[in-house]
Amino acid sequence: MKFLLNLSVSIIIASTLLSILPVRGEEKIYDEVIRLHVIAASDGEEDQRLKLCVRDAVLNVIEEEAGSADSYEECYSIIEGMEDKIISAATEALQNEDCDDSVRIEFTPESYPVREYDGYTLPAGKYQSLRVVIGNGDGHNWWCVLFPSVCRSKAETVKEDYLAAGFSSSQYELIKGDNGGKYKVRFKILEIISGVIGFDY
Repeated sequence: MKFLLNLSVSIIIASTLLSILPVRGEEKIYDEVIRLHVIAASDGEEDQRLKLCVRDAVLNVIEEEAGSADSYEECYSIIEGMEDKIISAATEALQNEDCDDSVRIEFTPESYPVREYDGYTLPAGKYQSLRVVIGNGDGHNWWCVLFPSVCRSKAETVKEDYLAAGFSSSQYELIKGDNGGKYKVRFKILEIISGVIGFDY
């Protein structure tokens, strides 16, 4: 009896996991997106304002250098080679506001929760990430997507832009949410379960 109970529970758990694990190329989304993560020095009102100044400066310099990148690999290569420019732009933005906080950056994979940007929902998981840390980095942060670019007010970004960047139609449909929110819920469930069982996806 105990064996049958354990078997039944195992089957239910396995079925649940299989129903939410990445499908239809969903897992490839993690390998085709570069994200931006700007972390404020503190949660103080002024530090939060400065965070946005740094954000704008970083976006400007990246747009100048990598704005025309048409693939993940090209964008990755450009950003990887402009560390000094990014730090310089961020530091100058702070100095213009009479702030002498230091800035450090990391270009590395980073875990993100489910996140929605202007109607695009990205599943929780590890993405290549440009982390820009101001001062001690003790404040709230700001997230966005550098590639494909949705950081700017690019509500005009259309399906063709994503397909040109290497996304498949099914991947675009997943992140665009043209499915009544089904995948947004799925992404959230996967995030919760991964936190409980330590599943690294």
